[in-house]
Amino acid sequence: MLNMRSTMLKAFGLLLAFTTVAAAQEYPTKPLRLIIPFAPGGSVDIIARLAAQKLSERLGKQVVPENRSGAGGIIATELVINAPPDGHTLLLVSLAHAVNPWVYKPPYDTAKSLAFVASLGNGASVLTVHPSVPANSVKELVALAKSKPGTLHFAHAGVGSFTHTASVLFALMADIDVVQIPFKGGGPAMIDVIGGHTQLLMNSYVASMAHVRAGRLKALGVSDTRRSSLLPEVPTIDESGVPGYQAANWWGIAVPVATPRPIVERLSKEINAFLNSDEVKKQFEVQGAVPVPMSPAEFTKFYDTEHEKWGKVVKAANIKPD
Repeated sequence: MLNMRSTMLKAFGLLLAFTTVAAAQEYPTKPLRLIIPFAPGGSVDIIARLAAQKLSERLGKQVVPENRSGAGGIIATELVINAPPDGHTLLLVSLAHAVNPWVYKPPYDTAKSLAFVASLGNGASVLTVHPSVPANSVKELVALAKSKPGTLHFAHAGVGSFTHTASVLFALMADIDVVQIPFKGGGPAMIDVIGGHTQLLMNSYVASMAHVRAGRLKALGVSDTRRSSLLPEVPTIDESGVPGYQAANWWGIAVPVATPRPIVERLSKEINAFLNSDEVKKQFEVQGAVPVPMSPAEFTKFYDTEHEKWGKVVKAANIKPD
């Protein structure tokens, strides 16, 4: 009796494995959705749409970008976690997903609810101010903020977003008192700063450059430890007023944790393939970003490290939900 039961279990296991492999070989069977946790116009949205285009070409099925902003990415993340785990619903993850569990206490465990498929890359940002702000360098901005505590307003893409955490880290390290103003994405935040309603913004190169060149914004410093070839005249924040400052956003793809492993591996393979192409490297460079291919295991380990790092910033700044 026990031998028969054991044989049946083995047969069931083999059938399940065969079915899973067969499903992966047929995958994808329909268009895919790429859920973007923030509003159009920010760096997350720009990178997501580039990834959707290239992944569509690799898979032979359309990957449709879909913006679902709100609650720092929790709305979009829940949508994907609860989607069928068949590889047809993807989530664009970013630094915000390492920060959110510390801020919002979401009704899920990010690390246990998502399978981290592949990193896309990372990119620094540029600290910009409205032209009316009487500061032409990071050092002058810090002095201005210290002379008028609580009067300057930092726009950001929502609590827990990179534009938020990078600006919080800047305020902590510069020891200044500024007011953080959340928006539903980097695009709306930038519109508000250009309109002069808020004064400061830490946003991506690609979203900022045209406005800097047109004089609608002033660029004071870049958030990486090296100057950007896109804005070579703009010094780093580290060298121009806040020694040791460094912050970079990152992006990647995740799926529901129960997604069959062969599908996860297939997605990872296709994503890393287009990241290694010269064309995509150039497209990333134009946006002030760098492709960073990773295996699922490497990306998972990277997420764990980022989660721990930014948890310390959240606690130090006592960041709370909106």
